[in-house]
Amino acid sequence: MKHRLLDVVEQESLKPDPPQFEIGDTVDVHTRILEGDKERIQVFTGTVIAKSGSGTREMFTVRRIVAGEGVERKFPLHSPRIAKVVVKRSAVVRRAKLYYLRKRVGKAVRLKERRVKATT
Repeated sequence: MKHRLLDVVEQESLKPDPPQFEIGDTVDVHTRILEGDKERIQVFTGTVIAKSGSGTREMFTVRRIVAGEGVERKFPLHSPRIAKVVVKRSAVVRRAKLYYLRKRVGKAVRLKERRVKATT
């Protein structure tokens, strides 16, 4: 059961237009990093393997392979630290969570690409 007061407080923290992506998409997550008094953008590229939560607590997990080792990172969707999320490619998946990719290595990690119908 949700409380009306919490909904009002959460509305202020939600992004007006959150990024649109699906499970299985390969995305670039642009994150703002503070180093001393300077701010820079760091890009984390990988496959979205999970989404969880709702409202301000909505999170998504991105997985990539670095030097033969799997690296996963969870990002809060509505965080002001997330500058933008760019979808590089979409994949056809039949699961809500792609945890089975953790056991796979090399070419077995690839997902079948989703074809987009051309509009005329």
